[in-house]
Amino acid sequence: MKTRITELFGIQHPIIQGGMHFVGYAQLAAAVSNAGGLGIITALTQRTPAALADEIRRCKEMTDKPFGVNLTFLPAVNSPDYPGYINAIIEGGVKVVETAGNNPQKWMPALKEAGIKVIHKCTAVRHALKAEAIGCDAVSVDGFECGGHPGEDDVPNFILLPRAAEELSIPFVASGGMADGRSLVAALALGADGMNMGTRFIATKEAPVHDNVKQAIVAASELDTRLVMRPLRNTERVLVNDAVKRLLEKERELGASLKFEDIANEVAGVYPRIMLEGEMDAGAWSCGMVAGLIRDVPTVKELIDRIMAEADGLVRQRLAGMLAG
Repeated sequence: MKTRITELFGIQHPIIQGGMHFVGYAQLAAAVSNAGGLGIITALTQRTPAALADEIRRCKEMTDKPFGVNLTFLPAVNSPDYPGYINAIIEGGVKVVETAGNNPQKWMPALKEAGIKVIHKCTAVRHALKAEAIGCDAVSVDGFECGGHPGEDDVPNFILLPRAAEELSIPFVASGGMADGRSLVAALALGADGMNMGTRFIATKEAPVHDNVKQAIVAASELDTRLVMRPLRNTERVLVNDAVKRLLEKERELGASLKFEDIANEVAGVYPRIMLEGEMDAGAWSCGMVAGLIRDVPTVKELIDRIMAEADGLVRQRLAGMLAG
């Protein structure tokens, strides 16, 4: 399948693996790239720029296909060593960076000078237009369904994607609610040039997370996610568990007086315990509504091949068959 995204990134299929904390390691990124998609290493999961440089080297040993690095710019008391991470990306010869969080404008000159293509994650059309204006090559448009941070506008992809298509001239991918060939064909029909999958890629053989996490996603329905941290305007979609129930109870009790410190136990530093050790009630972890469409744990190649075969069948048979004469 040829789209503006496959052409831009030099990949076979218009499928990107989202950057995910304690999931986006070299083995998953390489598996996605080897299967014809674009794999992504999550920079901030690596504790230092040197560790990221090692992870990039590891990925290069596992694939000769293009892969990217996700770099999320967060407001933080102790800011990560962003210049160091960017240097590791450039020195490592990475050709694609997925930026997320705050505006990446100040880092764009260094990335562009190194010939790196930048795709920025956005939850609103106005943010996507800003990304286009500062020179991003593409954007990932995240609908309200997505796991992680859906923004504060609550616009689902059936509206957000066509709106993005009306306004943008750069290519974009659909993110949030993407799981299979149906998702891909729908995203293309709404104006996207491909799709970004996060939660779906966690439930694969190569995802370097505890089996409890994969089984929790398979067992979950589309009704099993919750929005947390909304009173702090830092909304996150997470899979419901005991920690999330406690967190929501605190939000209800404290109302407008809620502070981050009140819920820190449920959200700060919990990812290693959940993703690596499988402690499923240790805290809140990002998961999309798309869990309701995930019923197995295939290899990455099986998943991508299945998506492309399903998409091909939908376009050639179901949709083409609906056209009269």
